[in-house]
Amino acid sequence: MAGSPTARRRRLSIELKKLRETNDFTCAQVGDALDWSGSKVNRMETGTGRVQPSDVDALCRFYGTDDELREFLKSLARQAKTKGWWQAHGSGIPSWFSIYIGLEQDMSTFRQYQCEFLPGLMQTPAYATELHRATNQMSALDIQRAVQVRMERQTMLTRADAPDAWFVVHESTLRNVIGDHGLMREQLERVLESIELASVTLQVLRFDAGPYPATGSFTLMGFPDAEDPDIVYRDGITDAIYLEGNDDVREYTRAFDKLRAAAASPHHSAQLIKTLLKEYAR
Repeated sequence: MAGSPTARRRRLSIELKKLRETNDFTCAQVGDALDWSGSKVNRMETGTGRVQPSDVDALCRFYGTDDELREFLKSLARQAKTKGWWQAHGSGIPSWFSIYIGLEQDMSTFRQYQCEFLPGLMQTPAYATELHRATNQMSALDIQRAVQVRMERQTMLTRADAPDAWFVVHESTLRNVIGDHGLMREQLERVLESIELASVTLQVLRFDAGPYPATGSFTLMGFPDAEDPDIVYRDGITDAIYLEGNDDVREYTRAFDKLRAAAASPHHSAQLIKTLLKEYAR
């Protein structure tokens, strides 16, 4: 069973929707039978509303599930109420990004394309701080909290069960000077340290790579349980989108494969980073 509260909530929503569709009911029909609104049933299935164990119990009895499944789903509902470690940092973490962090904790595969800045899971505190300052929307305390969370997130790459992480970064992310050359030297050294990890692969999409899918930055998250479908994540300044449809996931997977094919090999990518490291040392 998935470990973070966010992943448990998502798994619960998936299972509740599956039960309704297997029994060939609409949300409105379930709501009428239980003296609820159809919108309440929909919120439970989309994860947009808090699900009480008592509500899960009522749904399971209505659908006629066995005791084992009913208790499992009630357990998911109870555990989904707990808070993740990142939520202790308050306003430093927007609610829409809190969802992403929760899912990130349970990934088994991670595919990310970055076309503006280096990946958050490889950033130094100084680099991350400069990026957060550029938004002009965060207090100094919130920036400190956000950077701390980013640093804690990076430990996932060194866990014994670290996800298989594959990054493709555009060459511009290496040449876009954040802060000064000293900061960039430190940042590129961090990237080189990160790609030494057994679970991490990085490729650079060179300026001369030729045509490639113009997608903008995105992340593909895969999970160990077959019941938990892959997710495409894209974020902006004030919100994010999570795509779970089979067509969406398939197209973004195809795009990532094309980006990976167009990018320099991991070996030549590391050599490019080492060359730039020397340039920043001048």
